Amino acid sequence: QVRLVESGGGLVQAGDSLRLSCAASGRTFSRVAMGWFRQAPGKERELVASIRWSNGDKYYNDSVKDRFTISRNLAGNAVYLQMNSQDVADTAVYYCAEQRVGASRYDVWGQGTQVTVSA
Repeated sequence: QVRLVESGGGLVQAGDSLRLSCAASGRTFSRVAMGWFRQAPGKERELVASIRWSNGDKYYNDSVKDRFTISRNLAGNAVYLQMNSQDVADTAVYYCAEQRVGASRYDVWGQGTQVTVSA
């Protein structure tokens, strides 16, 4: 049973930085990728950043390129999202997710952590 637990959310001011962590339990050999998604009030959930577990290839949403960095700790079975130069538009619930072998999409989700950026 894979379980994802996010932490690190909170209230920050525009321009500040925040680091989200996602601790993953379970076997990694079945993992294809890990991703960070976010959902703002009244908006659809969107993929913010992802990392392929086999080779570390990364993807970033255009809206966060050059500001956010996704990284992983193989030994600790964790993934992180460093968010710099935050904007009010980054306010959302952030979710950690995993895509497992055989799944066509991300199929394991954390409970989410709130990030609020004030002007």
